[in-house]
Amino acid sequence: MRTFWNTTKGLHTCSQWEPNCWVQVTCPTQEDVDFLLHELSIPDYFLDDIADTDERARYEYDDGWILIILRIPYVKEVRSRTPYTTIPLGIILNKEVCITVCNFETNMMIDFVTFQQKRGAGFTDSVDMVFRLFLSSAVWYLKRLKQISARIEAAKQHLDRKVDNADLINLSRLQDSLTYFATSIRGNETLLSKLKFKLPVDELDADLIEDVNIEISQARETTAIYTNILDSTMDTYANIINNNMSTVMKTLTLVSMFLMVPTLVASFFGMNLVNGMEQSPVGFPIAIILSVALTVMFWWYSRRKSWI
Repeated sequence: MRTFWNTTKGLHTCSQWEPNCWVQVTCPTQEDVDFLLHELSIPDYFLDDIADTDERARYEYDDGWILIILRIPYVKEVRSRTPYTTIPLGIILNKEVCITVCNFETNMMIDFVTFQQKRGAGFTDSVDMVFRLFLSSAVWYLKRLKQISARIEAAKQHLDRKVDNADLINLSRLQDSLTYFATSIRGNETLLSKLKFKLPVDELDADLIEDVNIEISQARETTAIYTNILDSTMDTYANIINNNMSTVMKTLTLVSMFLMVPTLVASFFGMNLVNGMEQSPVGFPIAIILSVALTVMFWWYSRRKSWI
């Protein structure tokens, strides 16, 4: 799906492409690809790079065309090993052409369009739009990080109940998500430092870049903080599991030792040896009383040593 936006006075849709408009392509169909390749004549490998979900954040220049790949946060709606991940957003620029291509529909781009329409100022040029996309991505990283933090806090509140495999799996998935976030944010930060010298930046763009730097730095530091908190939570879960296992093993050991005492008595009197009580009518009661007495003594000794 492609949308044409007039960005001169606010943000308004156009019925067809016109010079200096913003072409937003989301989940491109074959018709959209043909339009980009044949009508706008963009390099075909640009689209292949953007379609690669593992493509890193980078800048490329080819015969007047500029390709900028920005990593943006994305939430998978279906059940997945990594509920929060990052995807590439391609920005293609030329003299009269400004295109964004994303193979996924994201809340960030929907919010970006809505916010720019409310702002009503449009973009001064394509460079201004690029840095505003950087700013929006940093803001959305912070929003997703808050959601991850809420999940971590919910997991910490369940530490006092029985720990099961589902809790550990969910925390492991959040750990993967934070790893993706940290890598993508570092890539975006490096890319931003390069674009300051690659793109024609004016005074207004310089102020915007400073705001972007602040937001990206905050996102990077927040990711590091939540990663440390999650690691600490995972360690706490591991310690609780080990403690529970030690408690179970201790209980089983004590039960075995309590059963061992009457077993030894019964085994001793059950041997095929002469012990003087084979024909005695009180032999069995004596064995029972002795077993109970020794078991009680062992129980008292265990309580005194704080074994139970």
